[in-house]
Amino acid sequence: MSDRPDPAAYRPDTPIAALADWLADPVEAADFPRTELRFRNDRWARTVGLADLSDERWVAHFGRFAPLPDNLPQPLALRYHGHQFRVYNPEIGDGRGFLFAQLRDREDRLLDLGTKGSGRTPWSRSGDGRLTLKGAVREILATEMLEALGVNTSKTFSVIETGEQLQRGDEPSPTRSAVLTRLSHGHIRIGTFQRLLALEERDHMAALVDYCLAQFPGPPPPEDAPGRDEPAVRLMHQVVERLADCAAAWMVAGFVHGVLNTDNMNITGESFDYGPWRFLPRWDPGFTAAYFDHAGLYAFGRQPEAVHWNCAQLAVALRLLTDAPPLIAALDRFGPLYTEAVGRRWCWRLGVESAGPEADAALLAASEQAMSESGLEPSAFFHRHRGGRNASGPLAEALAGRNPTGHDHPYWNETAPQSLLIEEVEAIWSAIDERDDWTVLKEKVASIRRAGEAHGVPPSPASLPA
Repeated sequence: MSDRPDPAAYRPDTPIAALADWLADPVEAADFPRTELRFRNDRWARTVGLADLSDERWVAHFGRFAPLPDNLPQPLALRYHGHQFRVYNPEIGDGRGFLFAQLRDREDRLLDLGTKGSGRTPWSRSGDGRLTLKGAVREILATEMLEALGVNTSKTFSVIETGEQLQRGDEPSPTRSAVLTRLSHGHIRIGTFQRLLALEERDHMAALVDYCLAQFPGPPPPEDAPGRDEPAVRLMHQVVERLADCAAAWMVAGFVHGVLNTDNMNITGESFDYGPWRFLPRWDPGFTAAYFDHAGLYAFGRQPEAVHWNCAQLAVALRLLTDAPPLIAALDRFGPLYTEAVGRRWCWRLGVESAGPEADAALLAASEQAMSESGLEPSAFFHRHRGGRNASGPLAEALAGRNPTGHDHPYWNETAPQSLLIEEVEAIWSAIDERDDWTVLKEKVASIRRAGEAHGVPPSPASLPA
């Protein structure tokens, strides 16, 4: 969902219901003490025919979770397993969220409305099923900034403050609570397939593959790909291409997700579930986002490796349906696809035409050198050199002869670009927490969206869900 939103009518469609008996558990939303609307994303609500809802009806659906018309009669908490920091965990699933509704946009794409902080489920374990208001604000900011920078990301659809005082060990407590709703292309994770492998549910695995191919279609594998007509192999190729592009998009955005577990990998290639994320204050491959990532497993520079490793776990799971060699052949495409995607996206963000893989790789190397030597924060680097301007040394050589693209927006002539370092995130939260001042957040969202308009429509792989 990285393209610009087009208005559409409300079109409910719930194909997940055919899989629900073995894929999910029906659940009830928490009964919150109060429901105060804090954020509604009418920009994206228009794409699914919900922008005309009154605030009262909005809160009824996304704070009290009254079913949408002709949609899922009851929320579904999805079942999955996953590797968490490379340790397999069979005791997870939707522990503080659920799938609330499914809809189609005007391009007939299937979209999910899913939640975070909506209450306990059978998979909550010792958790309270809640979300802090600060966590919700951080997710608004992350999704808005990533969308502006061309990342295929879930959209923060709604945030409603819920009036509970939550205890958390890693931030000042008690703290305010919220329930968040996301709009995204499905919630089928790599961990969903891992669970079916662990339970040896071959028929269900085949049904899930068919569901993904039908609801999130993409192009067939390359002509010379072995086993290219097998459904599991087709899906593997699509997921590899999508996730290679996702990893590339994070790197070009200077973004550190923080928790790249297999249960956080959407098979549509869409980035989602923002916990301890950060944007780089400087170009540093070793920079980590999660304070608990002591080994730097998910450090900025290791993100492509982590995503590739996760794709390999999908290949292991799909062995329940097919032989290994065709799946390995699909997995082997990750490296070249990632390299190509980085080059394509780097040129897009820098505002210059591509000059081919070899020249684009040289441009990337010169850019990294320039950022490392100057100490510029990535957003400042791309803004300063938009269209190839202000370059010297190896960077000027790498940019020589390239035509500028998309640099005529007034944004590119402003003194400084939009960025989203942790200090600004904390300042926005402080305004809300200490003074209940939401104007700073609203102004930041508006500024980020303007930056997105200046960047224009980003490149995307052909296998993104159509």
